[in-house]
Amino acid sequence: MSIPMPCGEPVDMQRIMGQEHVKRALEVAAAGGHSLFLIGAPESGKTTLARALFGLLPPLSEAEAVDVTVMASLARPSGEESPPVDRRPCVAPRPDASRAVLYGGGAKRLRPGAVSRAHRGLLLLDDLPALGPKLAPLAAILDDRTVSVERAGVTQVLPAAFQLVATARPCPCGWFGDPEAICTCTPALVRRYQQRLPAALRDRIELHLEVPRVAYERLTSGRLGEPSAAVRERVIVARQRQSNRFADSPGRATNAEMGPEEVRTHCALDAAGHSLMKAAVRQLDLSAGAYQRTLRLARTIADLAGAEQIGPAHLAESLQYRGRPTL
Repeated sequence: MSIPMPCGEPVDMQRIMGQEHVKRALEVAAAGGHSLFLIGAPESGKTTLARALFGLLPPLSEAEAVDVTVMASLARPSGEESPPVDRRPCVAPRPDASRAVLYGGGAKRLRPGAVSRAHRGLLLLDDLPALGPKLAPLAAILDDRTVSVERAGVTQVLPAAFQLVATARPCPCGWFGDPEAICTCTPALVRRYQQRLPAALRDRIELHLEVPRVAYERLTSGRLGEPSAAVRERVIVARQRQSNRFADSPGRATNAEMGPEEVRTHCALDAAGHSLMKAAVRQLDLSAGAYQRTLRLARTIADLAGAEQIGPAHLAESLQYRGRPTL
């Protein structure tokens, strides 16, 4: 079984020209541990932005460091113990990766797959539709934050509490919906390509962002944006609020991990919020799961703002990140 590739060093956000709305989404995703899906034409910067998310993640807690070190030890070819890990993992399997590479397996001994190697870190899936049928188990793994691995007739459960960041083109040629380039794909081809992403998985990804190509004037402006270090400080503060919130909830570390009971407790809405969400459920046809995910995301946006209660502005931003018709 081949080993999933690491993501490499994170990209500093100040080096990314434009894409301010995507940078904001990266901050929200990092602050609450939410999954993120970036859709755009070739060379629009999707992978660079995905790698920038890695640089926004907060340090590991002591308990998380132990979990990550255990997974690193299981993944070592010789089976010896791994030295203590003090950095969140970032794992980027290739689009042609096998099921065993993605989810785990092994002939002689159990080897964790990418979803477990990325435990308490980032799983970067570039060109998500290319994985095709191999994506089927991913929705359940995102729900359970564990993966069941069958080996030699025995099923073993491994942790898989990772944060997903995925990228895709809107169609095989990549130019569907582009205001300037011409898409060469037929409508049927576009439809088949988009249907390679399971609806259950698409529904579980909280933030969906379209990544447009950056105008020449922005590329050549020479003006640096806000550095990742500054954004990361806000992420750390928001994560500390969540750590305090879930101090008496074992297994919960981020807003993305809240279950229905925690959502009811920590995502209460005022009258204006209820009115907005009632309209959103009707107009956007939100499922019960999508409703819960919208509230969890709004809780993170409120945490970044230092707000005790979720307000209409936090809900409105959360709703903007729901999935678009393309992919």
